[in-house]
Amino acid sequence: MKKQCTECKGKGFRVISYKICESCHGTGVKDEVDMKKHFKGVSNSAMKRFELDEEQEVPCSACKGKGEIELREKCQECQGKGEFNVCKKCGKEIDFPKDLCENCQEKEKVYVLHSACTIDDLETGAHYKGKITRVENYGVFVSLSKKLYGLLRTDKPDYNVGDEILVKIIEIKRNRGEVDLALSSIKGTYELIKLKRNISRTKIGDITNKSMGKVVRIVGEVIQIQQTSGPTIFTISDETNTTWVAAFDEPGVRVYPNIDVGNIVEAIGEVSLHGGKIQIESESIERLRGKDATESRKLIDDAIDKRAEPETTDILIESETLYRLRERMKLAAKAIRRAVFDGRSILVRHHADADGICAGVAIEKAVIPLLKEMNPDSDAEWHYFKRAPSKAPFYEIEDVVKDLSFALEDLERHGQKLPLIVLLDNGSTEEDLLALMKVKIYDIEVVVVDHHYPGEVNQGRVAVDEYVDVHVNPYLEGGDSQITAGALAVEIAKMINPQVKDKLTHLPGIAAVGDHARSDEAQKYIEMASNKGYELEDLEKIATTIDFEAFYLRFMNGRGIIDTILGLSNREKHVKLVDALYKESQKRVESQLRAAIPNLKTQELPNGVVFNVLDVEKYAHKFTFPAPGKTCGYVHDHLVQKYGEERPIITLSYGPDFSVIRATDAVNETFGFNLNNIVSKLAKKIPEAGIDGGGHECAGSLKFVEGLSKKVLSSFAAEIASLK
Repeated sequence: MKKQCTECKGKGFRVISYKICESCHGTGVKDEVDMKKHFKGVSNSAMKRFELDEEQEVPCSACKGKGEIELREKCQECQGKGEFNVCKKCGKEIDFPKDLCENCQEKEKVYVLHSACTIDDLETGAHYKGKITRVENYGVFVSLSKKLYGLLRTDKPDYNVGDEILVKIIEIKRNRGEVDLALSSIKGTYELIKLKRNISRTKIGDITNKSMGKVVRIVGEVIQIQQTSGPTIFTISDETNTTWVAAFDEPGVRVYPNIDVGNIVEAIGEVSLHGGKIQIESESIERLRGKDATESRKLIDDAIDKRAEPETTDILIESETLYRLRERMKLAAKAIRRAVFDGRSILVRHHADADGICAGVAIEKAVIPLLKEMNPDSDAEWHYFKRAPSKAPFYEIEDVVKDLSFALEDLERHGQKLPLIVLLDNGSTEEDLLALMKVKIYDIEVVVVDHHYPGEVNQGRVAVDEYVDVHVNPYLEGGDSQITAGALAVEIAKMINPQVKDKLTHLPGIAAVGDHARSDEAQKYIEMASNKGYELEDLEKIATTIDFEAFYLRFMNGRGIIDTILGLSNREKHVKLVDALYKESQKRVESQLRAAIPNLKTQELPNGVVFNVLDVEKYAHKFTFPAPGKTCGYVHDHLVQKYGEERPIITLSYGPDFSVIRATDAVNETFGFNLNNIVSKLAKKIPEAGIDGGGHECAGSLKFVEGLSKKVLSSFAAEIASLK
């Protein structure tokens, strides 16, 4: 195909300069002599009719009337031809008179089989590229795919194992599973075509026991890679479900090292049973890239997002604050459901008291059935869910160090995704900031469900919201700490899994009693528990028993024991265990009070506040139940019984570098008392004391350096005395 040269515009030359025409001396017209020659043989009378004026000038034939002559140079691009010969397919320049370049000329096709291809994918007479896997005197065996080979018969074969070779299919004996080969006659260049097995995609959710023995092709995201002593196990999830794909090679060796957690892959293999669970024994696993991977990921993400949307459920009680919190609770439920469907583990951190434990157990009971349904691993509830108590009512550094260490180790050793962290009955205060900041460095998603005072609320946001993905706290919607974290968690739990609703309806009542909540919501939750057979006295016993058991469980979650105490398992065992533990706890409380009450210093201040101070370092048993914080609570309850709930009573118990504070609601109602404000004020007033702490308005703690304890405590007492 001809194409004009763009350099010379098809002329074949380019003009490099000009010179004056020697024929006309630059005039552009013929001279007189030339004119005579021009009119040679013409009569004189005719000559006269052609007078040589300007209008009758004849152009110079040498320069064509221009007066100058072009000096030309042959075009180097087209070598003076003015045009090229190009391939009519790709446009590449070729020699005349060809129409196609070598690359576009019809080539012999050589096929490279995908590892999952079988004998049914072969075609007699076609050429294939294979690898020699065995050499015998009568010929060589050529591997064409992972499970397919043929025999090339030849005398004294001059080949080595591992050599690549081009062969032609001579005969296919399908009944016997044999393939006869011959050397390919192709010489020179050829077209290499990768041939994949034509299998339609199967959704994981459609694979059942009826699929046993069938070869399927799935496309999904790798959510975990486990290296066993035998095969490498890939856990793959698509928009419908999750399954295992076992890749076999040398035992204990990682197969497909180029595939990582989070990759979109295509896996082909035979469906089988392993340990009673459906598994795919892979013939091939291939990572998808580009458009295929993008489309598959979007399909999976959209499906997971739709499945993660919580079901619409009503709030258990009538409450304006809870209704305002409803959208936040739905976001928390969706984040937790999405983590389950996305193959991420869930780490629940909660305060180790009755309220926090009720919150943690509520989420646990909602999530575990979904995990069992979603994941083929029989140990999914242990691998993908962890509930861990925290001694402090905030996410402290000691806890976050453990959580990050385990999460990063699971990522490295077991190929698990980084977890979703759910903080219950902690996570909202300034004391949580450092731990949350540390978690966010690793881009770990965090959900907080708390009722502690979060600091100043500005347009529905507080300080920790910079590091939290979902934050549920009554203060964010005009409420206060009297709606417990246990109640909020139960509301969220039934959004996560509505089937657990009836099982959990008494937990908010236990949380309310255990946290001494005084509100309309708390009373309604207590009444709801009563409808289920748990009277106020029962709730108080259960809450006390949980606190007692939590003291000895320390950092263990005590799943089975806690389930029994909360009445979530055997009812008969529940009654016996609560009765036994409650009696023992009361003995220890009475022993602690016998030591503490006589050494309690009580003073009624001029403003009417009954101020009580106890040195728990000297006048309380150590390393036993109740701990200093609980001891302060029991002493305070004793004083409330003595003076009445309507009196403004504040109790402070202190040790070398800490203090625990309890106050009646009357102090808050009469004086606007908020412990968090006093802590902030003292921290600014005595910066050298390193003051930290807070909690609820009428209950919390204070930390400081031991050397300035007297100054801090006296300043605190002065703040109480100045209340108006």
